[in-house]
Amino acid sequence: MKWAFVVCAMVALSECLIQVPLEKGKTAREYLEEQGLWEEYRLKYPYKPMVKFDHRFAVGDESMTNDADLAYYGIISIGTPPQSFKVIFDTGSSNLWVPSIYCSSPACNNHDKFNPGTSSTYRHSGLSLQIQYGTGSMTGFLGYDTVEVGGISVKNQIFGLSESEAPFMQYMRADGILGLAYPRLSASGATPVFDNMMREGLVNQDMFSVYLSSNSEQGSVVTFGGIDPNHYTGSISWIPLSNELYWQITVDSVTVNGQVVACNGGCQAIVDTGTSLIVGPQSSISNINSYVGASSQNGDYVVNCNSIGQMPDVTFHIHGQEFTIPASAYVRQSQYYGCRTGFGNGGDSLWILGDVFIRQYYSIFSRAQNMVGLAKAV
Repeated sequence: MKWAFVVCAMVALSECLIQVPLEKGKTAREYLEEQGLWEEYRLKYPYKPMVKFDHRFAVGDESMTNDADLAYYGIISIGTPPQSFKVIFDTGSSNLWVPSIYCSSPACNNHDKFNPGTSSTYRHSGLSLQIQYGTGSMTGFLGYDTVEVGGISVKNQIFGLSESEAPFMQYMRADGILGLAYPRLSASGATPVFDNMMREGLVNQDMFSVYLSSNSEQGSVVTFGGIDPNHYTGSISWIPLSNELYWQITVDSVTVNGQVVACNGGCQAIVDTGTSLIVGPQSSISNINSYVGASSQNGDYVVNCNSIGQMPDVTFHIHGQEFTIPASAYVRQSQYYGCRTGFGNGGDSLWILGDVFIRQYYSIFSRAQNMVGLAKAV
């Protein structure tokens, strides 16, 4: 599969790492801004990042939301002969699903669609699937087929085939989603792809890791079965999970210039590749944005683009370690809407450490130890 490659240490072939390159494409927001449609879209499909982590859907229906800033996707294939799809590798959900030929929603019409009739290895399950969104839903059914990820062939993998999709999906570059959270989160009891990889001994270690490039469209990668030392510097900080459902950890505090500005006394955060921003409770996010000099405008927190060099770092204190995000990393610039921060309003007390955080810290997800490892990305 031309989109995948294998990295092996010189010592032994058993040290091979299975890697899937991620492309950093144009986001839905960028596309809509170019078309002059962003304001209309934003009002019609408001961003509700915490819907994805609503515990009412933790078992049964899987929750998603319309994150217009998602940029990273990788290529997988399903079926025999293989049919290729662009998917978001999402540590905040557990199901694999792609559009199907039975879907007539506008969102399906401009994406690749799986045709089970042309795959000799496809089996129908007879089970339905519904994925709840903040502004709609995806409905479909479950089937089994060979799924190839990074050159690893997972036979009889259960996956979703959409029959209808929420309108906002038509603006997203990716066709579907490959969930990498725990199986308890999976809709309809579908076994996640990585769980099957582990069970069948297809990976060298029961872990995967994610590197997201900050500037280049190329270079981002998901590594299955281990850690790639080329993508980080210094030591790895291992943080035990506080909830083995998502990749959830405890944050001790958030500071700016040494002063606690949020998460005083500790809070819970999910390390999520399927969320673009750092998201937290509105009062906390407002406080952070105030301290860095941002003002609220049409749902975003905006700053003067000429002030980025003078803006302070924001530091997350986790498990006795400091994880600092400089202004150059948390400010995003648009040719149409100026500069805005990567700190977004969420719901209750839960935080999401999304791509703004992961771009700065190489993230390792260990199922063997139920820990997240973080190291300074390079």
